[in-house]
Amino acid sequence: MNQNKTIYPMNFIRQIVNNDLNSGKHKLIRTRFSPEPNGYLHIGHVKSICLNFGIAQDYHGQCNLRFDDTNPAKEEMEYINAIQRDIKWLGFNWNGEVRYTSNYFDKFYNYALELIDKGLAYVDQLSADKIRDYRGTLKSPGKNSPYRDQSVVKNRFLFEKMRKGEFSEGSVCLRAKINMASSLMVLRDPVLYRIKFVNHHQTGDKWCIYPMYDFAHCISDALEGITHSLCTLEFQENRRLYDWILDNITINFRPKQYEFSRLNLEYTVMSKRKLNFLVTAKLVEGWDDPRMLTIAGLRRRGYTAASIREFCRRIGVTKQDQNIKMAMLEACVRDDLNNQAVRIMAVIDPVLLVITSLPIGHEQNILIPNHPYKSEMGTRQVIFSREIYIDRSDFREIADVQYKRLSLGNEVRLRNSFVIKAESIKKNSKGEIITIFCHHDPDTLGKDPVDGRKVRGVIHWVSATHGISAEFRLYEQLFKEANPTSVKNFISALNPNSLNIYHGFVEPGVLQTNLNQPIQFEREGYFYVDDNYHAFKSTRPVFNRTVELRHTSTIKSKL
Repeated sequence: MNQNKTIYPMNFIRQIVNNDLNSGKHKLIRTRFSPEPNGYLHIGHVKSICLNFGIAQDYHGQCNLRFDDTNPAKEEMEYINAIQRDIKWLGFNWNGEVRYTSNYFDKFYNYALELIDKGLAYVDQLSADKIRDYRGTLKSPGKNSPYRDQSVVKNRFLFEKMRKGEFSEGSVCLRAKINMASSLMVLRDPVLYRIKFVNHHQTGDKWCIYPMYDFAHCISDALEGITHSLCTLEFQENRRLYDWILDNITINFRPKQYEFSRLNLEYTVMSKRKLNFLVTAKLVEGWDDPRMLTIAGLRRRGYTAASIREFCRRIGVTKQDQNIKMAMLEACVRDDLNNQAVRIMAVIDPVLLVITSLPIGHEQNILIPNHPYKSEMGTRQVIFSREIYIDRSDFREIADVQYKRLSLGNEVRLRNSFVIKAESIKKNSKGEIITIFCHHDPDTLGKDPVDGRKVRGVIHWVSATHGISAEFRLYEQLFKEANPTSVKNFISALNPNSLNIYHGFVEPGVLQTNLNQPIQFEREGYFYVDDNYHAFKSTRPVFNRTVELRHTSTIKSKL
């Protein structure tokens, strides 16, 4: 990991690791992160990444990256490349070469033959629907398949025919012979192998039978010497099958599985299947849409790796289900960006303001700090001109006493500049204000009015003659429901106002900054240049708002 090390607090898994090291059970800790390459990683995966890689790092152990590529029908090299990129961006490195479950396909096949030879596996010719019916329910036991008591010789013969591609997909499968009356559904003769005539991204057409996750995962852990196999709680029951398989094959190393609660975050979905639907149905721009809480989407929106790691540190690791508020994730990125983001002025919804007390063509250089509390971040020159843009929300024709920005007959300070007073306005045929006319107090540059009068507010501005036209993409949560999966159709919970696009202006100083670093547009929020729009190859850069400056209601009242 990089030098910005995140210190993770003690949790029950780290306590287990401590005990195993202190007792001498293990001398070297080995963990693994084993994603299925059927989509991009999301914020829920980061919890597992930080746990597995963090433990290996802190205990001077090893963490393998192993792709669970046992279902080639849904897997793509695009996902494999994206997952590696995301892990590295988060600041972690895996042990040795990237591993694939498919590296062990030959071994899996031999272990399957061993189970057949021991009378612990059989080739079932029931249909998938029949297998489901025979399995029973949580309240009633299953019943044995009529093929369950076939001889070892016949099962071997049929399994070899499966490998040769002599059966059609779905017509047969290899099942473990455990206990159809077990109280645990996972032990009711689970499927170990199924037929898929699909080209595999690593093995090509060598195989037409593929192991199920539960069969391949535990053996892969054992072959790699994984000491602590860390899974989320939905695999707690599967641990019985994990142990049964390892108990009944000849293998030298015995890993142990531990479960922790998965991450549930408000206003999002944590299912790759649902996320994939959003992408394929073009309800979002892609896997890296900034409204998607994929790692790629968060990165494009401007979230930092450090802030995401800090989020995982704060939520901790327990066995209790967690429903985390979005405000916690946003607080982490605010804390990080506040220290490093250069301050720039931008006007997102502009209206023209003319300072009539200045001569036509007037321009003046004003020195502005890049950060109010960090002098080491330097200063920049900003051009102050007779005509400037201010944000439309910073002016009211008539205002009440609580309004602290510009209104007719009242004063306000322009950020790092003069105090101005609004005198009149001009409207178009629709009754919209198109120009505000003001005069300025020439003795207020960098100081209070000499007569001691109080100026209530400060607003930001951009020179109308030097400002750069820009696009601003303001995001709200993708869903309007805190728990989108609680509604019958999660698509109906999509927030129609999750993206609002504005065209405004930004001061030229933005071009003098490192465009790969976050920017705070004063009073508007933290922003990040959208590389996907090739922003600076055109005259109009595109900025994504990462987060507002302060926490506000997650879904706006206009919904």
